[in-house]
Amino acid sequence: MSRPTLLRPMAQILRLAPLALAVASGTARAAPENLTEPETATSATLPAPSKDWFFVRGYFETGGTSIVDSATSKMLGMVNTSGWSDLAFDPMGKVYYVAETLWSKGNRGTRQDMVSVYDAKTLLLQTEIPIPGRLIIGAQLNNFAVSADGKTGYVYNLTPAASVNVVDLVKRKFVKNVELPGCAGMMPIAEGLVSVCSDGSLATVNLTGAKAEITRSAPFFVPTVDPVFDSFSYSAVKKQAVFISYTGLIYTAKIGAKPEVAAPFSIQAAAGLRAGDTKPLDVNWLPGGWQVSAWHRASNHLYVLMHMGEYWSQKELGSEIWDVDLTAKKVVRRFPLEDKAGNLEVTQGDKPKLFVNSGRDGVVIDLATWKAGPKIKRISGGIISTIEAP
Repeated sequence: MSRPTLLRPMAQILRLAPLALAVASGTARAAPENLTEPETATSATLPAPSKDWFFVRGYFETGGTSIVDSATSKMLGMVNTSGWSDLAFDPMGKVYYVAETLWSKGNRGTRQDMVSVYDAKTLLLQTEIPIPGRLIIGAQLNNFAVSADGKTGYVYNLTPAASVNVVDLVKRKFVKNVELPGCAGMMPIAEGLVSVCSDGSLATVNLTGAKAEITRSAPFFVPTVDPVFDSFSYSAVKKQAVFISYTGLIYTAKIGAKPEVAAPFSIQAAAGLRAGDTKPLDVNWLPGGWQVSAWHRASNHLYVLMHMGEYWSQKELGSEIWDVDLTAKKVVRRFPLEDKAGNLEVTQGDKPKLFVNSGRDGVVIDLATWKAGPKIKRISGGIISTIEAP
């Protein structure tokens, strides 16, 4: 399908028809009769961000974050993001936050790290909040997060040890940098945040005192044997997270000052199949892609991209979507894809829909009927976000 007219963060440029004046004997000739009048500049605004919207990040060949209405599969506008920035949402729905890095001469010169603030209705830039640095790794789901009350932002950094930049989003200023060696992924809680660490544990960063206090849980996975995907799902409202490992183990966790991780279960066993294994040359159904799973909070269903392959084929695109009822620990549907997909996400409204993309094209799937809509051409193959609130 063709891409519709976009809401852009600026008025449309006036278009003037060319006027050719010929001078003969010092006298200007009359203008052509088909001279068109200049168009009037127009602008538009978006409604408050909706739980039924998808935010599709630009990939290598495209810039910006496309806002797609799941009800119509049409593009509503574009947030100004680069390929190496991270997007986060204001829980109140008033602004979009972009953690980004710029250079004064394009690819060199003076480096500037900042959190840019964009009005959610007009998509116009409101302000820039300077920060001392951030990890330049491209769009990631969990490298930039905002607290449930919307007051604090957490930006992942590497200087060269892992750390977190804490940003006051009310006063719009940088607060402090907290070192967090060996950990990544921002999950905000009332006391600060929780992060996933390279030893398989969860680190809790308590920011309520004058000095940050960091404690770690017991490891819940073995990273050298069966690591979890970094594109995990987290609810800042419910304070719960869902992780999936390379072999297909699903972990659910209560996230707080003392995180609690439940015993995992196998997605293959939940489908009545043999559980995933790490043995070489053992072919099985395994999760794969970049953004491999999507969690609908209200129904407690997890949607996972699956493919046939061997262990360490975790980047292989998914040929099926498996619908997992996390409460019952059962795969209730397997949906074959027309085109293999690398990313998927689900809207958080009462009538959830999935968005999957492969290469530059995307498609919306209605979960009430499991019917796929028409392909959205050239929408981008980047990661996808949805909002939990308002």
